[in-house]
Amino acid sequence: MYFYDYKQHEEATLNPEILWEFETEKFDLNEMRNLVVRGVIEMGWPNDWYFILNNYGIKGVKTAIKNIAYLNDRYMNFVSHQFDIPLKSMKCYEKKQSAKQQWSS
Repeated sequence: MYFYDYKQHEEATLNPEILWEFETEKFDLNEMRNLVVRGVIEMGWPNDWYFILNNYGIKGVKTAIKNIAYLNDRYMNFVSHQFDIPLKSMKCYEKKQSAKQQWSS
């Protein structure tokens, strides 16, 4: 895993711009874990990754990743590789596979 040394970065904070569309003073980080993890996957810097790993733990981040409804192919493959999560166990992968494809001409 790329962020294997996350415990050495306990002071890491989450960039509030990741949650730009929410009122962060009323935001419950634990209740909205999947949303926070998705935001970090899509827009986060290393400091943001350290924050979620320190707050949710590897198991919590993996659980959130498995339950995220949509990730593009690049992000989906990145987190699958980094956290050793089979694509088939990810909700976003299953949804993508079950979506009807348009015929290309």
